Amino acid sequence: MKKLKLFAMTAVAVGAVSCVQQTTQTPDNEWVVDRFDDIKVLKYKVPGFEQLTPKQKELVYYLGEAAKWGRDILWDQNFKYNLAIRFTLETIYTNYKGDRKSENFAKFEKYLKKVWFANGIHHHYSNEKFVPEFDQAYFDELVASIPAEKFNNDSFATVEELVNTIKPAIFDKELYRYKVNQTAGIDMVTGSATNYYSGVTQAEAEAFYAAKQDPKNNRPVMYGLNSQLVKNENGEVVERVWKINGMYSKALEKIVYWLEKAATVAESEKQKETIEMLISYYKSGDLEEFDKFNIMWLNWTDEQIDFVNGFTEDYGDPLGMKGAWEAIVNFKNVEATKRAETLSAAAQWFEDNSPIAPEFKKDKVKGVSAKVITVATLAGDAFPSTAIGINLPNSNWIRAEYGSKSVTIENITDAYAESSKGSGFNEEFMLRQEDRERCEKYISLADNLHTDMHECLGHGSGKLAPGVNGGELKNYGATLEETRADLFALYYMADQKMIDLGLIPSKDVAWAEYSKYIMNGIQTQLTRIQPGKNVEEAHMRNRKLIAEWCFEKGAAEKVIEKVVENGKTYFVVNDFEKLRQLFGQLLTEIQRIKSTGDYEAGKNLVETYAVKVDPELHKEVLDRYAKLNLEPYSGFVNPVYTPVMEGDKIIDIKVSYVNDFATQMLEYSKNYGTLSLKN
Repeated sequence: MKKLKLFAMTAVAVGAVSCVQQTTQTPDNEWVVDRFDDIKVLKYKVPGFEQLTPKQKELVYYLGEAAKWGRDILWDQNFKYNLAIRFTLETIYTNYKGDRKSENFAKFEKYLKKVWFANGIHHHYSNEKFVPEFDQAYFDELVASIPAEKFNNDSFATVEELVNTIKPAIFDKELYRYKVNQTAGIDMVTGSATNYYSGVTQAEAEAFYAAKQDPKNNRPVMYGLNSQLVKNENGEVVERVWKINGMYSKALEKIVYWLEKAATVAESEKQKETIEMLISYYKSGDLEEFDKFNIMWLNWTDEQIDFVNGFTEDYGDPLGMKGAWEAIVNFKNVEATKRAETLSAAAQWFEDNSPIAPEFKKDKVKGVSAKVITVATLAGDAFPSTAIGINLPNSNWIRAEYGSKSVTIENITDAYAESSKGSGFNEEFMLRQEDRERCEKYISLADNLHTDMHECLGHGSGKLAPGVNGGELKNYGATLEETRADLFALYYMADQKMIDLGLIPSKDVAWAEYSKYIMNGIQTQLTRIQPGKNVEEAHMRNRKLIAEWCFEKGAAEKVIEKVVENGKTYFVVNDFEKLRQLFGQLLTEIQRIKSTGDYEAGKNLVETYAVKVDPELHKEVLDRYAKLNLEPYSGFVNPVYTPVMEGDKIIDIKVSYVNDFATQMLEYSKNYGTLSLKN
């Protein structure tokens, strides 16, 4: 099983009211590039880049170019008309000669920015389609004002055909409403707008992939990871494989071009061979080659430069099988990595002393490598919104036999922290002064350690029972896997071992994390939910499940207490040690569910604790957040890398920072657009 991303829970990431419609605002500090609706766009710095060797810089540049060429793939995966919609909106935006200061054009611009940020017309976190605040008549007026030749493209014969195709998708509130819809009891494939399936039902998709499974094979490939499932002209269910000379070929050809350049400046022969194996996989589409690539990728850890490139995470697939295209280029933060390496070296101790049942513990923890990284380029499903920690690969058998790589992205967490200083977040939602002071002193260390442990130890822990392949939990698998990793981190953060290893000065670091985690899980993350909606996103469900379960199970002893003071609701941890015990108890059960593939037990936990929202508490939280003027979501623009040439040879790479979100989005569409508007 996978679902191995951990998203930031900083104040800026769980800020104001997602349903409040704001106009575009002026950035308020040097880290903030743009603000609109429920979103703040930041820039991140790349400390240490200048200290890389010229060859390492060149490698970062080539890998970054390979990353950016995959952008169109992700847009098309998210929804079949996303590229046509983006093309139309950008054509209007860049060619409109009318009143650009009007209220309606401001609404149009905000809608376009939301589409850019989400890589499509569905919210990047809630998965629900956002509908523009301007009406169809104004949209028609905008289109009519642009010369028809500006809309020329290779997919639609006329402007009218293009516009008539996309207008229902944009303006009909009920059509294509959810990118991913995992509501219990529905057909999750036909009920989702994601472009991983076309013309097939959930039952047909599940039957197709069930027929490929061999229960005797303990090294199964991740079937369906790199394909769209469709019906051919004969009504047969078949795959359109994402490979060169297959679906998305034009984009993959560009990616391979830059990967080939990267291979020429690789830091080691192992790294070079790994890049070449990725190229081979893109050419063949053979998932067994993808497994070989992942094993090779795990076998080099001394190199400074690293990357993710490919069809990776399956959050966008309602059935949890198909990989969204993403890329991350990074280099090692040597000093900060010492913290992660300390945890990695003690991985066997943590496994042996885990509260889970002995039969679900790994006899020998293999290949757990961890590091803290500085990200240099984000792309695809990792951009503009990104994770703060990653653990890969996602294949269960590779993880069991070869291990995994875990990373904490510290320059991203630094950007979050710097941009949110003085927000008033803790003062509003944390009742006790002692808790606020503890968080002020320790939360940065606590958050980074939580990410390290979640990725390095949590996802790498435990094992499946014989005969369990990891897919049994279906649409609940993502939430339960994130729950398991979070619980592992929470449980061990307060262990004496952490002090003995020199990772924390006292348990106050853990108590800071506990206070914040419970507050966020029960209360403050609700700012990301619109009134009347349930919690849908896996990471939010995971945090709510843990916090609500512990609140209920510890209610008799008031381990966590609900306190109402001056009309405001707070959730206060009264007994940190007992809360830690509850974390251990829940971890034991979650591991049992995963190891045995107990779908019904997993479903019951998620549906009972992780989905439904208390409307009264929700309204209160939204009202209180509205006064703080914080956006619930943050994302980023990438730095720009410019080669310094001597003749036809690159002798250096210079880095600069972007201060305009729209400029970067338009530049990416112009310079890295490869796919047709219909794929």
